[in-house]
Amino acid sequence: MADAPVVARLREAGAVVVGKLHTHEFAYGPTGDVAATGPARNPHDPSRITGGSSSGSAAAVAAGHLPLALGTDTGASVRTPAALCGVVGLKPAYGVLPAEGAFPLSESLDHIGVLAPDVHAASVAWDVLSRPDGTGGGIQSPGVDGVRVGLLTDEYWRPIDPALGKAVEAAAARLQARGAHLQEVSTPMIEELAATYPVIVGAEAYATHARWLADRPEDYQPITRERLLPFADQPARAYVDALRARRRLKAALRAAVAHLDVLLLPTTRLRATPIGAAEVVVDGTEVPVRPQLLALTLPFNLTGWPAASVPGEVADGELPTGVQVVGVRLEERGVLRVAGALARG
Repeated sequence: MADAPVVARLREAGAVVVGKLHTHEFAYGPTGDVAATGPARNPHDPSRITGGSSSGSAAAVAAGHLPLALGTDTGASVRTPAALCGVVGLKPAYGVLPAEGAFPLSESLDHIGVLAPDVHAASVAWDVLSRPDGTGGGIQSPGVDGVRVGLLTDEYWRPIDPALGKAVEAAAARLQARGAHLQEVSTPMIEELAATYPVIVGAEAYATHARWLADRPEDYQPITRERLLPFADQPARAYVDALRARRRLKAALRAAVAHLDVLLLPTTRLRATPIGAAEVVVDGTEVPVRPQLLALTLPFNLTGWPAASVPGEVADGELPTGVQVVGVRLEERGVLRVAGALARG
């Protein structure tokens, strides 16, 4: 047995490793309520989901049990539970942190990330994880004067819960008051780019699980099995086509926002939903839960850009909201610097 590289770096810096926390089964889901051990429960309302797949990490930090937790993020799995539980979640750029030691979901999209109660704690963790000599000394004071912040105007980026839109508006106003420049931007390729995600993840996940699915299908939770099995019949061409489309559309998205430093948007389209609910009713319409917890985060796994979810303002005094800061020109420390400027107080 050996520590994963990210665990070893934290341990060498003095961290005390507590243990393995709850995850959505095989990281294949954004809700956190599918696992052999049962659902994770949101500390703000135990009848509601934590988000996933890094469900236990977010819940433990939000409940105050731990000051830091690691997580994985293939499409949402650090940022969505951070948003639903009201903590900070950082997904670095793809490949910056080694993924060795983490069980794969989709190797071309898997990221290692961190969850923490606030931006400062996330910054300390990032300083340790990203530099061999990191000791927490690289933390920057918040400052966004002159930073160009993109606000996405396409319907795709619009949240369903109005509280999430209000949280982003409040965050944008806070950045503008501190000297940031706000610019609206359109990304007409986003629907086509997002459509490549389930094809790529499903194909890569099925390749990992194919033998076990054949030998012991009953050991999987039914919903996990049902999501994986259709990819047994997906032709290789569909996977290759998705990879090629991803490369082309990633370049188009980069070109559309290249003049910006960061993007500012909701982390999710919904806040924490009831445990086990596949759909919820919003304004008289049934809305599927899972896609709404993935849609606004997965594009930045496809691009590999760094992104952080930070708690937003909660105008209605109810469940937490998440605001996402995505690095276009800024790297992880710059993303955290912008995120730090959103901290209340």
